[in-house]
Amino acid sequence: MQNSIQYWVIVPAAGVGKRMGQQCPKQYLQLGQYTILEHTLRRLLKFPLFTKIIVALADDDPYAEQLSIFDEPNIIKVVGGKERADSVLAGLNKLQTQASENDWVLVHDVVRPCIRHSDLQQLITTLSDHPVGGILGVPVVDTIKRTSEQGVIKQTVDRHLLWRAFTPQMFRFQLLFDSLQQALASDAKDITDEASAIEHAGFQPLMVEGAEDNIKITRPADLALAAFYLQQQGIPCE
Repeated sequence: MQNSIQYWVIVPAAGVGKRMGQQCPKQYLQLGQYTILEHTLRRLLKFPLFTKIIVALADDDPYAEQLSIFDEPNIIKVVGGKERADSVLAGLNKLQTQASENDWVLVHDVVRPCIRHSDLQQLITTLSDHPVGGILGVPVVDTIKRTSEQGVIKQTVDRHLLWRAFTPQMFRFQLLFDSLQQALASDAKDITDEASAIEHAGFQPLMVEGAEDNIKITRPADLALAAFYLQQQGIPCE
């Protein structure tokens, strides 16, 4: 039975990334000879276990058609939505006629181009027999402070058992589909990733430790850091 399980990837890429302060969405910023989006998709395409990669794009996206990577037969474009959950649901809808309920779906941030194949394999191996799924992350090592809205420190938070949530986040197809639909239908306000939708539905995902360099490019300084990490991984970014 396990041999019939397929692995699908959904990459939400309909956001605009306002914190980068750029005219184009951050996934289309250059990182060496490729855009961030191209680096991410190239990394995912080279991983041998993935059946298809679904990329959710904004309806009025003028940039994707300029990139030859979308000619790849294993990449499927869909129209995403305003929020991340809407884009992921668009990808799941596309998979309804192809994926089985126990297939795995890995949702990966388009602006995490440094994802290692070893982390993908670790995630898949660790969760292979898990009924729900889980996510990549790293333990919190900094001292954590809770403040007032004015920035006044109110509490030092115990960082023991606290993690930073990364992607991919990997869940059974039908469970993720149902959980996201339920969360949106109930107008849940705290659904910031796929794991939170699963938690909202009453399930307990597993945390799988990954590499620190799987960073999310959010601010301008992250571009240089991502270029450094890619070079360390043997990917030129000149």
